[in-house]
Amino acid sequence: MGKSKVYFTDFRTHIGVSQGVKLQKLLRVAGIDKIDFEGKFVAIKMHFGELGNFSYLRPNYVKAVADLIKELGGKPFLTDCNTLYPGSRKNAVDHLYNAEVNGFNSVTTGCYVIIADGLKGTDEISVPVPNGEYCKEAIIGHALYDADIIISLSHFKGHEMTGFGGAIKNIGMGGGSRAGKMMQHNDGKPSVEPSMCRSCKQCAKECGSDAISYETGKAVINQDLCKGCGRCIGACVFDAIHPNNDSALESLCCKMAEYTAAIVNGKPSFHISLIMDVSPNCDCHGENDAPILPNIGMFASFDPVAIDQACADMCLAAEPVRNSQLGDNLAKMDWHRHDDNFLDNNPNVKWKETLAHGEKIGLGSRDYELVKI
Repeated sequence: MGKSKVYFTDFRTHIGVSQGVKLQKLLRVAGIDKIDFEGKFVAIKMHFGELGNFSYLRPNYVKAVADLIKELGGKPFLTDCNTLYPGSRKNAVDHLYNAEVNGFNSVTTGCYVIIADGLKGTDEISVPVPNGEYCKEAIIGHALYDADIIISLSHFKGHEMTGFGGAIKNIGMGGGSRAGKMMQHNDGKPSVEPSMCRSCKQCAKECGSDAISYETGKAVINQDLCKGCGRCIGACVFDAIHPNNDSALESLCCKMAEYTAAIVNGKPSFHISLIMDVSPNCDCHGENDAPILPNIGMFASFDPVAIDQACADMCLAAEPVRNSQLGDNLAKMDWHRHDDNFLDNNPNVKWKETLAHGEKIGLGSRDYELVKI
């Protein structure tokens, strides 16, 4: 696979020119208008940020993208799938409320929010994974499957498990339904924290495997009967049910790439990433620590592997912010330096595996040409 083009611009603007206008110019130069949007449903896959987290992308950037897509004839909607873990985005009602509170609505963004895997994270469909080695099928949100075009709009940031969150994580992990996320994380099954269980039996009503009993007065999941669908997690309003341990990080990273390939397979797709407010951990946290790196700029590409590689390279070359998690780690006398801002931020992550496997299965190329605008 030859070099892919990744287009880049920093956040500098002239008086009278907004960053939204500059972002639209970047997308046009990157060739987004080569896609036939006329009358097509366009999924803008993004992350609305957990309640209490302030580092997610501002709605203003989303509106710039949505307005351009409408100008090109498309019908954009914002979307994400429900989360596997307990929190403010584990069902569509809470998720939509979360999006509203964090500023995402039809006025601020110019389009509507649709939760891709439905009310309880079960509106899903299995699709084949092209060249899949870890997953032969991906279980994804139905709205992403129904969309004609996929646009990834990512807040590029640090991540405690995958090193960073960019285009591939945004689509691959974010686009999986609850069962899909379960498959990526551990091929496993949830468990109950007895001290948090209120014995309301709502989880048992949702279980399609008759795997939940109350012989001890608290919910107990029979691991032999459980199919790992994750419906009980969404059903528990007391956050007593959680997934079990994660699989090896290499496996997780490779599965994310395969899920991304499954979601964009056979559809036009385009990828946008903004390196700003680079928090040390995921926007799924109900808080965000100080940025570990300075704001760098905006990126656009047709290639999800190339844009992630370009963003990673820019972050690796950036000077760490001293008053941050990364800066604190590097200041420790006994710290084993990796000379890698992702590894020094969260040791033991395996971020390179995501890009290597994505390239291996034909999702994109790590070899890119950076075009500065």
